[in-house]
Amino acid sequence: MTCRQCQGLESLFDNKTAANDLKAYRRKGPGKTTQMLIDALKAKGVEAMTLLDIGGGVGAIQHELMKAGISRATHVDASTAYIEAAKDEAKQQGYANRVSYYHGDFVQLAPDIQAVDIVTLDRAICCYHDMPALVGLSSARASKLYGLVYPRDVWWIKLGISIVNFGSRLLLKDYRFFVHPSKAVDTVLGNNGLKQRFHRKTFFWQVAVYAR
Repeated sequence: MTCRQCQGLESLFDNKTAANDLKAYRRKGPGKTTQMLIDALKAKGVEAMTLLDIGGGVGAIQHELMKAGISRATHVDASTAYIEAAKDEAKQQGYANRVSYYHGDFVQLAPDIQAVDIVTLDRAICCYHDMPALVGLSSARASKLYGLVYPRDVWWIKLGISIVNFGSRLLLKDYRFFVHPSKAVDTVLGNNGLKQRFHRKTFFWQVAVYAR
């Protein structure tokens, strides 16, 4: 990967982190906001649809939507450890042959990735510096539904993220986290023909689903 941010994420989301996240998923299921996104997508009807999960982590969205009847999934992640963890769980659940995996920067990989019915980015936008490119290219590949979880752009979250990033600089880490303006995200999606159909907030995160 030529993207420094992606290289930093590769080191941040290492084997230990992936193993812990997979253990947590197997014990408790998806996290709160991930489950909110899954439920909102399922409410729209996902049976026989195809999924592109960008920054999919251990694959919680893929695993749960497979149970809900999707036909195939594509997983793109900058973390090798997360991809291996997702593969392990897909194999354990019995549908490893129905998932394709891509390791790297989605923006660079996008020309090789086909359109699908559903695209999801669960806490992925906040890990990428070029929001218009990521959201623009990913939403162009969503023929029906587009779901995302990303930080609310309020002052206390921006302050917290700036402190985290300051610490990363002191430690000479390559990764940074980003709070992209919600209106800007909505504008990119609107320009690609998607309209918001679901929106919920927690203290830190917002969960949204868009449809064509």
